[in-house]
Amino acid sequence: MKVVLIGAGNLATSLGHALGKAGHSVAQVWSRTMESASVLAEALQAEPLTDVSDIACDADVYVFALKDSALEAVIRQVCPSRPEGVFLHTAGSMSMEVFEGCASHYGVCYPMQTFSKSRVLDFSEIPIFMEASDEVSRTLLSELAVSISSNTRWLSSADRRYLHLAAVFACNFPNHCYALAEALLAEHDIPFSVMLPLIDETARKVHQLSPRAAQTGPAVRYDENVISRQAQLLENHPEWKEIYEKMSKNIHKLNS
Repeated sequence: MKVVLIGAGNLATSLGHALGKAGHSVAQVWSRTMESASVLAEALQAEPLTDVSDIACDADVYVFALKDSALEAVIRQVCPSRPEGVFLHTAGSMSMEVFEGCASHYGVCYPMQTFSKSRVLDFSEIPIFMEASDEVSRTLLSELAVSISSNTRWLSSADRRYLHLAAVFACNFPNHCYALAEALLAEHDIPFSVMLPLIDETARKVHQLSPRAAQTGPAVRYDENVISRQAQLLENHPEWKEIYEKMSKNIHKLNS
């Protein structure tokens, strides 16, 4: 397929490489800045663009990989002048209906993963959640998604909102806890690398156990002596202390 990639950020980078690897032609990469567009376009042997009017009118599919706050405005600029196109966005928390009134054929192709430009991921096992407005979009989207991932499924916009929320709990919040742990260790000249075996084993365990069954630590049994002493160590960081105490109480409540 001939693809126009609208966006050049973290997700767009991995997705663009996955599409190329699957044999699709990423013809153009649009971004608000030429620097971002050029970096990804060069890697994909595509044309970099910053002017919406230069976006091709003959692509098979237009994939919007943009932050939520920019998505609707760019859709309104791109879609109406390309009435035959199939348009997809990749956002977890945005409804498919964001295209309504601007396009006839549209859908969602949401890869549930954490992306960074510096790490181009293998898409083959990344779950992709799909939604389509009509049979034209459904057929094209299914073909596109299956070509880059072996784990695809259909999901409504309403359910995808909860999926995205669960992903925030499973990914973004733990990563913030890693950042707090790193900052706490740095205050005492302890390298964060000592945490990696623990982090890796914690992640491995939930491949075999439910998260509740895998939970350990003083909060499970609500060991008030340990919890109180550790909370005192955070007196100089009241926000961290509040997180620690609320998380401990919630862990105990969920495992009681």
